[in-house]
Amino acid sequence: MNNIPKGYVSFVLHAHLPFVHHPESENYLEEEWLFEAISETYIPLLTNFKKLEEEKVDFRITMSLTPPLLSMLDNKLLQERYIKYLNKHIELCEKEVVRTKDNERINRLSKYYLDRYSSDLHIFRDEYNCNIIQGFKHFQDIGVLEIITCGATHGYFPILYVNEKTVRAQIAVGVQTYEKYFGRKPRGIWLPECGYVPEADKYLKEFGIEYIITESHGILYADPAPVYGTFSPIVSPNGIVAFGRDMEASKQVWSSICGYPGDYNYREFYRDIGYDADYEYIKPYIAHNGVRVNTGIKYHRITGKTENKDIYDIRWAMDSVEKQAGHFFDSRQSQITYLSSYMQKPPIILCPYDAELFGHWWYEGPYWLYILFKKIYYDKSDFKLITPSEYIDKFPEMQECTPCRSSWGANGYSEVWLNELNDYVVRHLHTCGNRMVEIANTYANETDKLKISALNQCARELLLAQSSDWNFIITNRYYG
Repeated sequence: MNNIPKGYVSFVLHAHLPFVHHPESENYLEEEWLFEAISETYIPLLTNFKKLEEEKVDFRITMSLTPPLLSMLDNKLLQERYIKYLNKHIELCEKEVVRTKDNERINRLSKYYLDRYSSDLHIFRDEYNCNIIQGFKHFQDIGVLEIITCGATHGYFPILYVNEKTVRAQIAVGVQTYEKYFGRKPRGIWLPECGYVPEADKYLKEFGIEYIITESHGILYADPAPVYGTFSPIVSPNGIVAFGRDMEASKQVWSSICGYPGDYNYREFYRDIGYDADYEYIKPYIAHNGVRVNTGIKYHRITGKTENKDIYDIRWAMDSVEKQAGHFFDSRQSQITYLSSYMQKPPIILCPYDAELFGHWWYEGPYWLYILFKKIYYDKSDFKLITPSEYIDKFPEMQECTPCRSSWGANGYSEVWLNELNDYVVRHLHTCGNRMVEIANTYANETDKLKISALNQCARELLLAQSSDWNFIITNRYYG
């Protein structure tokens, strides 16, 4: 390893799910969004982090864990329901081992899934005592994972800032929630949907946030234009450091068309026994109303855009992972070698992704990170992994610019969350935000416990309504 790197690569994973919890019934399918993410993304990430720790590989990664996700992971009833979810899947896998006994390739996969879900149960219940937040905290405490915060409920700042107090509340609760679970103040924030508006800076500063993650053009179209583009952070007039997404590195990973997840050897997300198996056989394991849904047990690889999919082979998939980790490594090496010859300080290549890409959508993604991090540690290279905070500490001097209003949604601005399909929602959010500010000022010195409880419930309901997820879902219902 070269001890004097010419540049740095920073992975930032955004772990977020909308708050969905129905204590009154177990029949709400939406809670399985959380259970799928735990089994397919969060536990695999923790497992691979642990392997790297045991192998004494010095790595760095940053993750945002949003307040809604933390609240769900900490919920005792949801923890119990996740264990029921696993037990049900283990039962189905045991049946699959019997059902597929005459097909060697599929039977091998059925045994793999049985082992996988059984392992999830052991890790979740026995190793983490049903609270995987502590797992992430451990890796933050030993210095390989930087955890950052997000808006309280993922409220989209470029819409909410019409009443700036609602943006302030999103930031305040986001910081408070982080402190509750991690015992320190966050240095960074993943702006919900990477939605940047300059009006938020003063509130970020008020609550001690040092840096934000933005979309590429949030940096490239900054005023004045940054000398080093996205390859060096900029600092706003209010003192907020902004890191911009690197387009080349991001596309290699997230694109299902030309990126790694589209490899034909990888597991096909859309072929699942919930749709393929005999209806009476699979009925106890799908939606309570009998609608076929994904079970997570998938036997096919991508193979191309046909219904005639080939059987998934884990060994072939692992071969592809190792080749593509090597390709990513070589690409960053070339990129940093080129950039460093034109820059006065080492460039940083920021690689921000949805955490659920790794494992849930791209099943092999967590293993790809593990192989890549080992390769960066052991192989000769001109770059190292770094967190945004570490980069700021090493290179505190940066150009002052005002980032451009932007998001990482389709076409780069706000049309995903404000369009003809969902704009009716926004005026109600603004009305409720104004009303909440009035009520908070009117009862600022309230001492009656019942009224305080009611006021806090009003605030919670408004924050939940402000979540960007709902407008996103409305848009995708028509276009998704």
